[in-house]
Amino acid sequence: MFCLSGGSLVSFLATGLPNIKTDFSKWRIFFCDERVVPEDDPDSTYGSYKKNLLDSGKVSLNLEQFITIKQGVAADEAAVDYAQKILRCFPGVADVPVFDMLLLGMGPDGHTCSLFPGHPLLDEKTKWIAPITDSPKPPPSRVTMTFPVLNHAKMCVFATAGKEKADMVRRILVEKEDLPAAQVKPVNGKVVWILDKDAGMHIKA
Repeated sequence: MFCLSGGSLVSFLATGLPNIKTDFSKWRIFFCDERVVPEDDPDSTYGSYKKNLLDSGKVSLNLEQFITIKQGVAADEAAVDYAQKILRCFPGVADVPVFDMLLLGMGPDGHTCSLFPGHPLLDEKTKWIAPITDSPKPPPSRVTMTFPVLNHAKMCVFATAGKEKADMVRRILVEKEDLPAAQVKPVNGKVVWILDKDAGMHIKA
């Protein structure tokens, strides 16, 4: 059970995944967050992966392995539906689903998924998937995994690149500021940060 984020990670995975040796037939792929837009919209995270991974034929994944949000509905309904889809994939789960790995991005403001600094969703304790209709980053309507899900994963991997992320990386990893990305602390799992030279310029080896 593997969860993806969008943005720059799409091109990163489109380049990297074809070079690894694995049995892709065993993969089931979810999304850490998703924009509530049509799948053919440029802002659709699933649409971006479909275009760059599936349609290109670079990896032997098929459409059925991707668990996507419901189309043509508002964020509230899409969030409830996505939580139900997750539940069906984790039969018998007592509390919170435990994903094998979440691949996370981090915005220049320190957000991850669609969990933004100062937003009430940072305090969500019960919902696995929450709607957001006032995202400070367009498009405003989205669904996102919440910290209860993020912090029960076996592994959370942040992949971050670019000079524009360097100061935020420093604030989180060195200054330990309580920004959304810094609140990813799996109770029985690990957090791994993968940084390029620019993003890690303020981090001592």
